[in-house]
Amino acid sequence: MSDDREGRLEDALTRCRKGDDVAFAEIVREHQAMVFSIAWHSFQDRALAEDLAQDVFLELYQRLSAIESAAHLLFWLRRVTTNRCIDHGRKRIRRREQALEELPEPAAAEAPSDPLLMERLRECMARLTDRQRMAVVLRYQEGLGPNEIADVMEIPVNTVKSMLHRTLAEMRTILARKLGVIRYAIF
Repeated sequence: MSDDREGRLEDALTRCRKGDDVAFAEIVREHQAMVFSIAWHSFQDRALAEDLAQDVFLELYQRLSAIESAAHLLFWLRRVTTNRCIDHGRKRIRRREQALEELPEPAAAEAPSDPLLMERLRECMARLTDRQRMAVVLRYQEGLGPNEIADVMEIPVNTVKSMLHRTLAEMRTILARKLGVIRYAIF
């Protein structure tokens, strides 16, 4: 995080703690894309991602006094969003809701370069457990390293590394089988 951005966020946090709702809106604007992105990439459902993001920011508002700094805020938002996504995935399984691959695709601003591959990747992601999916989203969508993922998901670093390794190997096998390719080096 740049020093200027971090300074603005520190100032906004201080004002929030004093009851300034405009400062809270600044914090939401600064982080809403990241929170939404984690939720959307977890479920690929715009309405669900918006609901989860709203819940995360409501919880943030209620717990502002516990946030120590701008860096802690970012960490807290990632952790809470990740946990909300995992929890929702567990509830969805218990409720036997419609399968992810049966949901309509949200309108995309830009068409993928290989629609067949993108569809197969979505199918692979839908087959993953909630924890595997979150690890992949945090690694490849959010660009977090294994140490950061371990902190956010509250699991050991070696567990993250082995989970990513096994998950990507499994996805390669599924893609190769589905696309009829002996070895498809995507990862």
